This record gives sequence, C-alpha cells and structure tokens, in this order.
Amino acid sequence: MVGNRLFQIVETHSRELSLSLAKKLRTSERTKGYRNIPEVDLAELGLQVYENLSEWLLTKTSSDIELRYKELGNRRAQQGIPLSQLIWALLLSKEELWALLQRERFADRILELYGEREFARMLDNFFDQALYFATRGYEESVQKKAHVA
Repeated sequence: MVGNRLFQIVETHSRELSLSLAKKLRTSERTKGYRNIPEVDLAELGLQVYENLSEWLLTKTSSDIELRYKELGNRRAQQGIPLSQLIWALLLSKEELWALLQRERFADRILELYGEREFARMLDNFFDQALYFATRGYEESVQKKAHVA
C-alpha cells in the first residue's frame, strides 16, 4: 500500500499544482478552448483532485469517479471544448503530479519508500477512469444536443 507521505506531498502542493495546471491549460496550443474558462475555475477543478488525492485513489469508487467525470465531460461539451482538448487537459493534470514528484526528488525514492508500481497503478487507474467517464459524459451531451435539434 502506498504510504501517507506521498499523498501528503501532493496534497501539500495542491494549490501550486492547480495554478500551474490552470496556466498550462490556458496557454497550451492543445487546449485553446480552455482560454474561455476563467482561470480561477480551472484552478478549482485541479484543486478538487490534488487536494484530496488520497481520498480519490484510496476510497473513491468507480461510481464516484464516473459521477464526477461524466459531469465534467458534459460541462466541457456544453462549453464547446473539443473532446481532444478535454482529453489533453486530463493528461496534463496527471503530468503535473509526476512533475511535482520529480521536483521534490521523490520519484527516485518512491520504489524504495512506497512501491512505485503500486502508486503508478493507482494513479493510472484513476486517470484512465476519469478520462473514460469524461468522454462518456461529453458524448452523452452531444447526443442529447443532437436529439433536441
């Protein structure tokens, strides 16, 4: 099982991670649609995950992730964000975590301290599910819009 220290590092830096992610979303050529979303809203979304990472990885169920990320996908579709940009945004949010761990020189010690494989598996599982459910929410929103038209 992954130790608490790893989660504490991420959760302690959650605001920094969220602000960095928001800035990248607003400046990346791959997420141009996010420039229309207020930066404070983007930072809040990242904060919800980073601030409670241990909860998301250890106690949240697939149903919890489905509910959260289908709603996110739906919201992005309503905002006119292309699906490819939504996917890239989710990948960027995972990348921010790994960048933090590298900056903290923690990535080299994960294997020794907490088991790199277990943490990576949990992190990948969370983001894979988030990506899948956000895509489903997006698609459902597009289908509803098509039925109304």
